[in-house]
Amino acid sequence: MNKTLVQGSWKIATMMGIPIRLHFSWFIVFGLITWSLSTHYFPKAAPELPVASYWIKGTLAALLLFASVVFHELSHSYVARKYHISITSITLLIFGGIAQLKGEPPHPRAEFRMAIAGPLSSFFLSGLFFLVSVNTGGGTKALFSYLAQINFILGAFNLIPGFPMDGGRVLRSVLWSRTKDYFYATQKAANFGQRIALFFLLFGMFLIFTGSSGGLWLLLIGWFLYLAAQSSQQQATLQESLSNIKVKNVMARDIVTVNSSIPIGEAVDKYFLRYGYGGFPVMDGGKFLGIITLKEIKNVPREDWSKVKVSDILVPHNKKWEISHDSDVMKALLLMIQEDKGRIIVMENDNVVGLITRNGIARYLQIMGK
Repeated sequence: MNKTLVQGSWKIATMMGIPIRLHFSWFIVFGLITWSLSTHYFPKAAPELPVASYWIKGTLAALLLFASVVFHELSHSYVARKYHISITSITLLIFGGIAQLKGEPPHPRAEFRMAIAGPLSSFFLSGLFFLVSVNTGGGTKALFSYLAQINFILGAFNLIPGFPMDGGRVLRSVLWSRTKDYFYATQKAANFGQRIALFFLLFGMFLIFTGSSGGLWLLLIGWFLYLAAQSSQQQATLQESLSNIKVKNVMARDIVTVNSSIPIGEAVDKYFLRYGYGGFPVMDGGKFLGIITLKEIKNVPREDWSKVKVSDILVPHNKKWEISHDSDVMKALLLMIQEDKGRIIVMENDNVVGLITRNGIARYLQIMGK
């Protein structure tokens, strides 16, 4: 998934080797659900219970709901792994969860199966909680009855054909299968997702103006969905623009390198200020050692610039931060995004042959009019 929706999130656990993260919006919905259940639902469903019990059950129900969301997302992840697609994280948001996939489905059938796994898992939990509710009574019955209903709603809601929701991904798989064009299918599904989001926004505003409940909820969901659909559409457009373009067509071949033995004050004066680049490869006797950027220099007090050498603060090279000149530019860009790098080295036969940067890719697209 896109980066927009996972900003402002924190890791809380790891399941199946996948980091589980909480978005700040989760706390909003957790509080609203707990308050609503404790002050409205449970007092009506089980009036014989004490007030403290309502709040305990309200909190438990909210936690189990988000556990259900995690189960929903893990179902996507389980199927994705069957197609050798790794998952970098699962983020819990205001309207559910997002599983960030490291790669795209290999074919429409894989996309469909990955997408439908989530809603099916929610329907499964709905049936399971329903069976528990019919065999219990009192507050426990009310708790599991709520979980059965909300999981059914969660499954049905995710089938709405608005990308990047599960229903939108199902729509993309159908369009992809018919047109054989992944980028076209993504753009169409994302465009439809934006329309769904706008409907939520407008309907939410209508509910607020008419004094009906649920308006604010729809506004928040619509806002998040619109951002997600817009980001997905932009990413698809970028991928299409960079398709079939090789790293060798974009990389800088005449690389300016910095000697590892010079002090960082000299590096700033003779390289960063002179060339205006944000980072440079560091060499020692013809051997590539790593990269030095402004980020590392800023961590050193200015009075120490004459004493600290480049070799003391450079970021040592890692094999996973290099790419071949015959690789696709999109692969290089995704690597930079995933590793949070502004530039990566292009290697061939253990020799540095070039440097590719995010700014260089953007400049290439601008020059080529893409």
